[in-house]
Amino acid sequence: MSDKKKMTVPDFKKFKQEGRKFCHVTAYDYTTASIVDDSECEIILVGDSLNMIMLGNQGTVGVTVDQMIQFIKPVVKGAPNTFIVGDMPFGSYNVSPEKAIENANKMLMETNCDAIKLEGGIEMAETIERMVKAGIPMIGHIGMTPQSAASFGGFRMQGGTPEGAKKVIEDAFAIEKAGAIALVLECVPSVVGAAVSKAVSIPVLGIGAGPDVDCQVLVTQDLLGMYGEFKPKFVKQFANIRQAMVDGLNAFHQETIDGIFPGTEYSFNKKVEIPEI
Repeated sequence: MSDKKKMTVPDFKKFKQEGRKFCHVTAYDYTTASIVDDSECEIILVGDSLNMIMLGNQGTVGVTVDQMIQFIKPVVKGAPNTFIVGDMPFGSYNVSPEKAIENANKMLMETNCDAIKLEGGIEMAETIERMVKAGIPMIGHIGMTPQSAASFGGFRMQGGTPEGAKKVIEDAFAIEKAGAIALVLECVPSVVGAAVSKAVSIPVLGIGAGPDVDCQVLVTQDLLGMYGEFKPKFVKQFANIRQAMVDGLNAFHQETIDGIFPGTEYSFNKKVEIPEI
């Protein structure tokens, strides 16, 4: 069991200044959150990726604020020593800054998570700035933004041209200026990840952004080999939990049909006189 100390908002700037690397994973339920809490991983994102991983849908669009709250609550309970970020779903912040603040307030107040994340660069900078001024710790998300993936042809690398790289860096500057405590940078060439990390004073949380960012992000189900055959290029599987679970279930099934389980060890063996019925 880890004896880690929970990361705080000021730690984001401190870690960046010290050049300290850290990591960021996902959880969507109490049990997984408690396992992450026992690890050395500093941050949990309760992402809108739950729409795919937990609800079985095709993309991130469609999950609601109330659903996000339902999933964030048990994660906060399960990981008291881990910094918890709640993800704002599509439609909850792109109407107006006022609506974004209202929904973020609801998420924070009902879940007690530590920060809020939303997607978008320059176009969302004003909204982020307004939310920060309202007292909401904010994390931006640029590069490949899953909620708007359809508008650029699906889940594809971004920043692969000089113009594209320039746009990513400008987005990063806008997020920093707006007052975000950090930014997620997804699916960009490693050189772009390095350039963004060097350009801004807030930590860059990279998922598929190369080795030179401040923090590495992966979906827990991906890194532990739990999510079936789908495996993005940037995912390294550090364990194969899915196969271990299948093997365990098959062993249970086999011992059941063979009459091995439950044996005496797993049965209540008190002698009871059974009356005639």
